[in-house]
Parts: sequence; C-alpha cells; structure tokens
Amino acid sequence: SVERDGAGCCVRLEGGEEIETAAVVVATGLATLAHLPDILLSLAPGGPGPKAALSHTSQHTDLSRYAGRRVAVVGGGQSALESAALLHEAGADVQVLVRASRVRWGERPQLRRPWTRRLAQPASPLGTGWILAAVCRAPGTVRPLPAAARMQLFRRALGPSGGWWLRERVEGVVPVRTACRVEQARLAGDEVQLRLGGRGNGLAELLVDHVLAATGYRLDVDALPFLAPPVRQAVARVPGVQAPRLSGAFESSVPGLYFTGSLAAPTFGPMLRFVAGTEFAARRISERLVRQDLRH
Repeated sequence: SVERDGAGCCVRLEGGEEIETAAVVVATGLATLAHLPDILLSLAPGGPGPKAALSHTSQHTDLSRYAGRRVAVVGGGQSALESAALLHEAGADVQVLVRASRVRWGERPQLRRPWTRRLAQPASPLGTGWILAAVCRAPGTVRPLPAAARMQLFRRALGPSGGWWLRERVEGVVPVRTACRVEQARLAGDEVQLRLGGRGNGLAELLVDHVLAATGYRLDVDALPFLAPPVRQAVARVPGVQAPRLSGAFESSVPGLYFTGSLAAPTFGPMLRFVAGTEFAARRISERLVRQDLRH
C-alpha cells in the first residue's frame, strides 16, 4: 500500500517491508482499470474471468481454451479485432459485436511519401496528421488548455480501430456485426443469451458460450487498490473524469505522489497512453525530483 507519512510517503510491500520515501511515481498501466458495461455484469455473479461466462480482454494471455466454443466479442477496437482473429485461429466460433456503423482500420505506413503529403499530414509516433503531430512534439502545451478541450482531445484523437496488418485476418474471415448493441444479457443454463439491437436492425438473439468484453478502460484513481483510501480521497481529479489533476511535472494534489501513463493522458494528451510518451514523462518527473533533492 501507499500511505502518507509526514512530508513523504510510506510504501508497504506484500512481504511486510516498509519504505519511507519523499516521492512515489504511479506507473502501473491499465491492469486495474478494465471497464465492463453494467449490462454484462450479471453474466458473472462470481466475478469475470476466463472460466466464467464473461471476461475482459485484459484477463487473457491464451485464448486456445475456447476452441470449439461459441464466443461473442463485444467491441470494435484493436483488442476486440485481434482477439477475434486469435479466437478464430484457435478454432472458436466467434462473432464480433461493434456498436459503431463500421470498423475503422489503420493505414499501412508509407515510408516514402511526397513532400506534399508530408506537409498535409505530418508524421508522428502515433500516426499522421497535424493534431497528432502537435500533441506528440509538444505535449506540454496540452495541459494549459481548458479541461473540456483536453477531454475532447483525449476522447477523439485516437478512436477505436484495428491495425492495418490485422485486417486480412478479420475482414471476410470473422463475422462482424456493426451498428449493433447489447440490449440484454442473461445466463440460460450453460449458455449466454444476448438480445441485440441497433439502428435499423430490429432485435436479434444470439446464443454463445462466452462473452469476451473488449470494452476498454476507465481512468479512475479509486480503482487503484494499492493507494490507501485517505490518499485516493486527497487526489484532485480532472473535471469530467476520475483521472488525477497533475502539475506540469506530473505531480498530483498529494505532495510527492506522481502519475504517468494513461492516467496522465487527460492532462498531457493522447501520447501519454503509449510508450511514445515515456521519454517526456520521465524527463519532467526526474527534473522535478532532482530540483527537490538539490533544495534539500
């Protein structure tokens, strides 16, 4: 656990060891932030997991256990589409249920582009386009923007899509239902009964053995179990989301407690969701800690 201890923090390890420190950097990724829609939760009264009727993509390292079984994958992003391909290749009977009207695919990178294309759509670590290029080259300029503008950038800059290299393993191979949403989900003996709806599609029923939710993650400080409750409560949040509000050095409202990775994306932009953002974050945090050390 991480608790406040005077002017610093006390970190207690599972073996009982205690470490007193002036600073803690939370860089734990998305492990505890998996999001499951409420409408699906009744499928796993004992909790979601590979052996239950419902699981999240973050809970899997091997999908071969579903060979010969019927699986519905809910979602339309990379984790949904790649999981569907792996399930199909492992021998599962899989369908993908996508809420959007179509599946979006990334474009194959062009290493040699004419200067006119490079000018119109400059390259960045996250793809091409002026918005991505700007937030990657100067992520520090995102933080001063109004919270509403930052959240719009966070939600819209990189929406759900599949990698270009995955397309041939899914398109025309795995059944994909677009403009489709789950209206009802219930257990029916050993099966899962899904009632599906969508724009102009009417209602349909789907029987499967397992539902794999590729429904993303919710950035929520309260979902970090290793932070003591008083610490979580003291962390100020970005308006409109439960991610921490951060200083220009990634420090939260709790002195000495820093956050990086996806939890920092609502403050510094979409690059922080990816490995591409680690250099910027590491530099800002280390410079801050060095200055603090010099003052003492």
